[in-house]
Amino acid sequence: MSGFFNWIMDPKRRGALLVTPAIILLFVMNIFPLMWSFGLSFFHYKASSLKPPRFAGLYYYEKVLSDPVVWERFQTTALIVASSVFVQMVFGFALALLFAKKFPLRREILMLILTPMMLSFVAVGVFFKLFYEPTFGLISQAFIYFTGEPFALLSTTWGAIAGIVIADAWMWTPFVMLLVLAGLVSVPNYLYEAAEVDRATGWERFKTVTFPYVKGLLLLALLFRTIETFKLFDVVYIITAGGPGTSTETIAVYVYRVAFQYFKTSQSSALSYILLFVVIVLTNLYLYFVNRREQEG
Repeated sequence: MSGFFNWIMDPKRRGALLVTPAIILLFVMNIFPLMWSFGLSFFHYKASSLKPPRFAGLYYYEKVLSDPVVWERFQTTALIVASSVFVQMVFGFALALLFAKKFPLRREILMLILTPMMLSFVAVGVFFKLFYEPTFGLISQAFIYFTGEPFALLSTTWGAIAGIVIADAWMWTPFVMLLVLAGLVSVPNYLYEAAEVDRATGWERFKTVTFPYVKGLLLLALLFRTIETFKLFDVVYIITAGGPGTSTETIAVYVYRVAFQYFKTSQSSALSYILLFVVIVLTNLYLYFVNRREQEG
């Protein structure tokens, strides 16, 4: 017993023992479920059935990749991702340029703008669902005031997509703004002073001084927001539930339906790992272009 105690108290092993509980918790809560779900994607298995799993090989991966419904959901997701991320980047960059300058009540207004980012997805989804409500929503009430008729934004495909994009961009534009603002405030003043001495125009100062300092952070924001928006589920499910019809059903919502409404556990596992592969590819493409740009520079 004393030998075991001395082994534990050995300073060389103390560090490993301190991190062991965290590693065990990480394995139980993250790694094991990932390995389990990955294994299920190679078997015939339904969570609603008592039948034991049967080996299926790559059947579900072939089924998912050849399913036209999956590709439709990918196209819908790509449209929402491209639209939302574009709005976030444009408005986030514009807000960062605005708040890089000092003006009265700057801190208070900045705190208000950062508030959406601190809210939960469910709260944002419920807020915008009520906001778009055709009977008592603010948008519909404004239309009633001017036209006398209610307005149902979510009743059409493009209106529903716009509603999702607005909600997601409202929530995460402050994140882009913070990253860009961190780069803007780090630009040395002497660079702007030198540009003024050289009589550089506002566009030339932006192109040669400001943008190089924020370019890396802007690309980082682009990567983060693309990955997160690609997995968008909560806001879509609460605001439109994939409707009207299935016109706004993103790939994340479709995975949820396959797994928990249709109980096609193996198929949903295969689709989930295809999504993980897509995210990994997007990340590696980003890193490739960033490294290539740095080498060229």
